[in-house]
Amino acid sequence: MNQLADVLRPDSFDGIVGQDHLFGERGTIRRMCQSGRMTNMIFYGPPGTGKTTAAGIIARQSGMTFRKLNATSASLSDVKDIISETSNLFGSGGLLLYLDEIQYFNRKQQQSLLEYIEDGRITLITSTTENPYLYVYNAIISRSAVFEFYPVQASDILPALVRGMALLNEQSGKDKTLAPDAAQFIADAAAGDAIVAEDLDHLVAPLGEAGELAVVLDIRADLD
Repeated sequence: MNQLADVLRPDSFDGIVGQDHLFGERGTIRRMCQSGRMTNMIFYGPPGTGKTTAAGIIARQSGMTFRKLNATSASLSDVKDIISETSNLFGSGGLLLYLDEIQYFNRKQQQSLLEYIEDGRITLITSTTENPYLYVYNAIISRSAVFEFYPVQASDILPALVRGMALLNEQSGKDKTLAPDAAQFIADAAAGDAIVAEDLDHLVAPLGEAGELAVVLDIRADLD
């Protein structure tokens, strides 16, 4: 089975937790999408804060074809393969390329993206866990809007844990609950990462409430 976080990945801005400044009712990116004024974007912030999810939702809401690469393993030839698709996208909403961990592309690789950005063949959304002003080529920054993603607070993670447990119950045909103390600890232990929280939720789901709390206490011991 896919990671629970993948299964639970939201399909609208309303499902993204902890980033109201970007996706809330008056969030900057939500309003940008509603206006139809799309631009290249740079997302930066800790893992598990919704960067990949947001890129996919932006593509769907804008009617664009979504393609994703991770700079830790991708090469320029991978980028060119995706660019070659644009010749077959006549009449579509265009192509959105999401490049994760752009800091792993060297200067020359990042420079190569400029041609495709400037001639409009792609809309680029790239993300990094590092300071983009130190790791992203200046010419890309100057052609992009930069958005910071904040660590997800425990109070925002708790609703995601409830959704995760509900899905696991649906898949297993069981009716288990996550003890409040266990849910709170998972949210706290995730340290701002909703993906980690949902994976921990998955680990304790097969157990009863007493077992859940025991596992959580074991995790707490390991983290201390």
